[in-house]
Amino acid sequence: MFNAHHPDRRRPQPTAPAPAAAATSWSPAPVVPLASQPPPALLVDSPLPDQLAMGLVVIRYRAENLRIVPVYGPAALDVSPRIGHIHVTVDDAPWHWADASGEPLILQSLPPGPHKVWIGLADPTHKILDSKTVAFTVPPHAGGH
Repeated sequence: MFNAHHPDRRRPQPTAPAPAAAATSWSPAPVVPLASQPPPALLVDSPLPDQLAMGLVVIRYRAENLRIVPVYGPAALDVSPRIGHIHVTVDDAPWHWADASGEPLILQSLPPGPHKVWIGLADPTHKILDSKTVAFTVPPHAGGH
């Protein structure tokens, strides 16, 4: 039986985490204002192929040098580290929607054929800072969801 008080039965002490490798590219911890910030960038993956074959479009994205949060308005421009959200347009529609979840975009029931999704990285006042367009084809045999 384990006896924590016996001098020969001490619990192992936790070890300090290993230092991060110099090559690791982490964003600054969002706990202190930054004196300067590199420009924000949007990275977008192509739709996941297995889901696309079933007619479900799942697009993963991430922002660099900007945190995706549901905060809007001119006062939020002074927040550091920088915050924002995305705008999304499907197939050149005359309208878009805004999203601040940071979760993958999921589209379903698009008809078979070519499509494109435009994603704009926006500041809290909806000014677009970076954007990407993802083109893909929904296969003709894709099932509906």
